[in-house]
Amino acid sequence: MSNRKIKLAFFTIAEWEREQEWLMKQHRAGWELRNATLPCFYTFEKCKPEDVVYQLDYNKDGLEHKSEYIQMFRDCGWEYITDMAGYSYFRKPVSEMNEKEEIFCDEDSRIDMLERVFRGRMIPCIAIFFLIIIPQLFMQAVWNDVTHHVLFGVYVILLVMYVVMFIKFGLQYMQLKRRMGR
Repeated sequence: MSNRKIKLAFFTIAEWEREQEWLMKQHRAGWELRNATLPCFYTFEKCKPEDVVYQLDYNKDGLEHKSEYIQMFRDCGWEYITDMAGYSYFRKPVSEMNEKEEIFCDEDSRIDMLERVFRGRMIPCIAIFFLIIIPQLFMQAVWNDVTHHVLFGVYVILLVMYVVMFIKFGLQYMQLKRRMGR
């Protein structure tokens, strides 16, 4: 049996909490995250099953000063694992925690991260959506041959994916704001 495996899993920009839960579940099953690469490949190594909390942070400014950024988390007991698509991955065994610990100390920090995700990832996605996908959808719709019908179908799928991503991100943002009473 191999001590290493690669899993394929897809999470949207706004699903970092779901991704964290999935990584914790993998670790409890005896597989610790070693690397994450685009588009959605996760490399795991066999380990002793234990409760480990995984946390993701999206902070491009932190990556510009990576050694200080990582050291800040290490000082709080978090192990840095890897980076993927602007997110940094950290973990910490539950046995080393005083209480329920997270890299975000309050809801304001979470909202700050969502705003960084919006500026760094959602704005480019919105630009792609309005400058490429929507115009291409209309262009492919007017042509009357098989190739353009197939391309039209591809752009419809992309349209649906983008709309779902925008809605999920918006709902998550509003939910977090509501929890804070803003």
